[in-house]
Amino acid sequence: MPKQARSSNQYDLAIAGGGLVGGLVALALAELRPDLNIALIEAEDHFGGNHIWSFFESDIEPEHRWLVDPLIARQWDSYDVHFPKYSRRLSNGYFSIESANLDRELRKRLPAAALKSGQQARAVNKRLVKLADGSEIAARAVLDVRGSGDVSALEVGWQKFCGQMLRLKKPHGLERPVIMDATVEQIDGYRFIYCLPFSDSEIFVEDTYYADTAELDSKTSHARIAAYAKDHGWQIETVLSEEKGQLPVIYGGDFEAFWQANRSVDARAGARAALIQPITSYSLPMAVKTAILIAEMPEISQAKLDKMLRNLAQNHWKNGKFYRMLCAFLFLGADPDKRYKTLEHTYSKDEKLLARFYAGKSTLLDQANLLTGKPPIPVSRAIPLLLKYK
Repeated sequence: MPKQARSSNQYDLAIAGGGLVGGLVALALAELRPDLNIALIEAEDHFGGNHIWSFFESDIEPEHRWLVDPLIARQWDSYDVHFPKYSRRLSNGYFSIESANLDRELRKRLPAAALKSGQQARAVNKRLVKLADGSEIAARAVLDVRGSGDVSALEVGWQKFCGQMLRLKKPHGLERPVIMDATVEQIDGYRFIYCLPFSDSEIFVEDTYYADTAELDSKTSHARIAAYAKDHGWQIETVLSEEKGQLPVIYGGDFEAFWQANRSVDARAGARAALIQPITSYSLPMAVKTAILIAEMPEISQAKLDKMLRNLAQNHWKNGKFYRMLCAFLFLGADPDKRYKTLEHTYSKDEKLLARFYAGKSTLLDQANLLTGKPPIPVSRAIPLLLKYK
């Protein structure tokens, strides 16, 4: 006979997915709504996976920093970029969060009964999460944040990356992050190296691509990281940790078809709701905003959560049209080995414009400014894209 499903006690909110978005929602609720009985469900044994998430100071409203400040592992007051034509230092602050800090804060601030790690959410329905072992978690409301899901209805390129935390035999000499070093060989689309100096002799180095496909060869990336270190005179003593990922970079598609293809509940967030930064595909800034919005709801019911998050996702899609056009310039307008010119063009602009750009708050004047100057892609390709996104 089939295994009899077991249903747990009723919760006020069940969060399916214990990554960055789910973890921030849980932490915000623990602070602002400690009266609620919540369940945070994660397939892995620890929350947050094995990741380093970063954000610019301008990405998060000052009044919301309380949510992420306890998670920050390292911060800097500026960062560098390198392109074939120039190098530049920008004064926007930069912050990095390690997933171990998210796991630590969750276990410190939420009751053990709320933390359901090692339990995979197989299906999410209104007021019910079905687990892989056949058991069920019932709740007054359910939130689905289980990754990006089915993106077949969207037009996407891929930001894929493979990073290693290196301990070096001697200090590396970097005082601030290198967000993009695009002076490296251009392979498989736009390629750059990303460096975060965590201490004098520990540095996170990531081999990153804006590519047409999601295939990622970790062994090759590790070899390219080693070669980059050697070129900079860094002697690797040991590799402390590794991470990799493939993030969809959305430049078009049918939002409603995407929503229907991932049918569960309308209460979705993170990549599953396309609530990501349109250019980088990073979810942290929108995750903070979403967590605060949920925690500040006077009443959390399935109907109200569904309506609020569906509207948030629809408005984010609508407001991201300009950024999707820029992504189309990158993936459709430029030859793969010339894609770096698009970012080279963007990073030549005013610092405050760039801060608003990454925060998704570009003004109409900013948008006009970003489209001025010598086009980084052939005019014959730019005009059809401009007309498409008009």
